[in-house]
Amino acid sequence: MLTMQAASFLNPETAFRVRDEIGTPCYVYDEASLRSVAAKVSDFPNAFGLTARFAMKACPNANILRLFKSIGLKIDASSIYEAERAVAAGFDASDISLSTQEFPTDDRLLSLVAKGMMVNACSLHQLERYGMLFPNAKVGLRFNPGLGSGGTQRTNVGGPASSFGIWFEDIDKVKKIVSGHGLEVFRIHTHIGSGSDPEVWVKAVGLSLNLVRSFDAVTVLNLGGGYKVGRMPDEETTDLQAIGAPMREAFERFQSETGRKLHLEIEPGTYLMANSCVLISTVQDLTSTGEDGYDFIKLDTGMTENVRPSMYGAQHPMELLAFDGDTREAHTYVITGHCCESGDILTPAPGDAEALLPRKLVDAKIGDILAIGGAGAYCAAMSTKNYNSFPECPEVMLRLDGSLSVMRKRQTLEQILANETEISF
Repeated sequence: MLTMQAASFLNPETAFRVRDEIGTPCYVYDEASLRSVAAKVSDFPNAFGLTARFAMKACPNANILRLFKSIGLKIDASSIYEAERAVAAGFDASDISLSTQEFPTDDRLLSLVAKGMMVNACSLHQLERYGMLFPNAKVGLRFNPGLGSGGTQRTNVGGPASSFGIWFEDIDKVKKIVSGHGLEVFRIHTHIGSGSDPEVWVKAVGLSLNLVRSFDAVTVLNLGGGYKVGRMPDEETTDLQAIGAPMREAFERFQSETGRKLHLEIEPGTYLMANSCVLISTVQDLTSTGEDGYDFIKLDTGMTENVRPSMYGAQHPMELLAFDGDTREAHTYVITGHCCESGDILTPAPGDAEALLPRKLVDAKIGDILAIGGAGAYCAAMSTKNYNSFPECPEVMLRLDGSLSVMRKRQTLEQILANETEISF
């Protein structure tokens, strides 16, 4: 078996079978891992009921959506397009909660709301527009509670440096808009970012409950997602029971004080997906910049399939699989992608996309497989599709019986060109 933490489900035989049958690069998701982590999410501590929503922006493949639907998860959509994809995958509109930076006002929104989709207004402007479109309707409010958490500033979605949500000090403006349109605020939504510290989450719950106190009709408190996942062996993974138990106690205290039993919603994405997928790639080339420079591995993947290292300085576990089965000595490499782009580096320093941190692997040969773990969340979903005209790579599910099911075929050149139109010159 692979030794890296994030790929315990994948063995070398399966990795080479994927390459032989489907080719590389290729995402390999593990059904057993997905089911296991979904069960943990469904068991999140709660006092008066729980709705677990999948933040589908993490990985919107319809087969992933259908798998989670079969387990009982609902959907958190970040755009009207995601909401429509969820419906196309079999979800009822009433299973979907929409929180979006780009607020739609066309017939697509009207249709889905009419069918039961609920909306969180994420700004004063959105709340005003929602009230004009749906007077006297129910609405959720996403607030920025003034607190954020995250491994980097770019994974922090709360506090004064974040544009997400209505600033908590604008609550009087909110009440004026709500009253003016006869809206009923049924849900408060907050989301602070990615973190695993129970004390931070408890503080966030306290701030959120204070917001609930301002709206008597609220029956649901949505605390978002952002549960930290350790992709690397030295990184911590959130213990949902550890952070959830004090949350439950806070809900119980709130009920004792106010008589109000709040239903809890959570919206994990990374937690559900990250370590349930490995990106399989092939070593295409090896080069060196001399004694005072670096030794490089060049792959047939890169920022086209995983932009997180280039964008965040994110760390992913990696392991070389020898195509000839040799036992080899250790060697240190900088690993680069296949794009003609100086930023296409897969081994940056942690949190610093512009610095290099070579990885210690085994001595590499052209033709080896390099397996990149932790690739289930914000990789296929957030890749730089078609940069250098590389096609989107396939997504495959490793089934419970060990078989492989293709969930997305490799894109063809014809599909890349499909929306281009010819004009005369």
